[in-house]
Amino acid sequence: MNECCLKIAVPNKGRMAEDIMDLLQRAGLTISKNERTLSATTHDGNYTVIFVRTQDIPNFVSDGVTDLGITGQDIVAESDVPVEDILGLNFGGCTMIVAISENSPINKAEDLPDGIRVATSFPNIAKKYFDKLGKKVHITQVTGATEVIPQLGLAEVIVDITSSGSTLKHNKLKIIGEILQSKAAIIGRPGIKKEQENKINGFVRAIKSALDAEDKKYLMANLPKVSLDKVKELMPGLKSPTVSQLWGNDNEVAIHIVVEKNKVYQKIEKLKQLGATGILIMTVDQMIP
Repeated sequence: MNECCLKIAVPNKGRMAEDIMDLLQRAGLTISKNERTLSATTHDGNYTVIFVRTQDIPNFVSDGVTDLGITGQDIVAESDVPVEDILGLNFGGCTMIVAISENSPINKAEDLPDGIRVATSFPNIAKKYFDKLGKKVHITQVTGATEVIPQLGLAEVIVDITSSGSTLKHNKLKIIGEILQSKAAIIGRPGIKKEQENKINGFVRAIKSALDAEDKKYLMANLPKVSLDKVKELMPGLKSPTVSQLWGNDNEVAIHIVVEKNKVYQKIEKLKQLGATGILIMTVDQMIP
């Protein structure tokens, strides 16, 4: 393992692991599939990715085994170990909630009686939450499908994460409290920002360039020169459209515009109305300001 590399702990399986590997690839930090065992080095040789259990990532980072880690903010909060916040990501979003049987007359966590049983995979967060409410509950740590616990009679209440709430409804549970919002995030070992500022900035820049490009499309079109001022008003792009004179044609120009992905066909319609031809739509892989 190259000691000059930044070492990054990522989940070894699951949906978040897939999203992280996709993000790294889009950021230009590619890892060959046949290399993905316990660890692998990116093709540029600057980063070594270590695959571990999601729950272990905060400890790997806090103890300095790795320089960085990518995991859920809920996992970081539950671990309660010192790490540095580096960058929040735009996937893995979920809410940590308190839920009870939909038939229960209780509608707020504040109204739960003392001594009630709570099942959760997040005992530290749950304890802090109920302590803050002044509630003396019995917390049981479980793994796996927490939402089935009330049906099994092991606890009346659960603390769990949810994205859409559909699994809770399927198991006839209702939400009576929200504890925190969570998404995927990059964390660093204590002191990493000062010790390796340039490397951290380079990694963050690569990741942000991929994130910023996700919702963008790149348009190219030929346009009558007389319509150019209207294009500048309607579609300024990043700062203003890039304009090039067509070879041997004094009446038309080629324009290059970055637009929001969800507005691309609105923009194309406006371009067509202004006489645009030869319109090309291209994917934006990375955007570096």
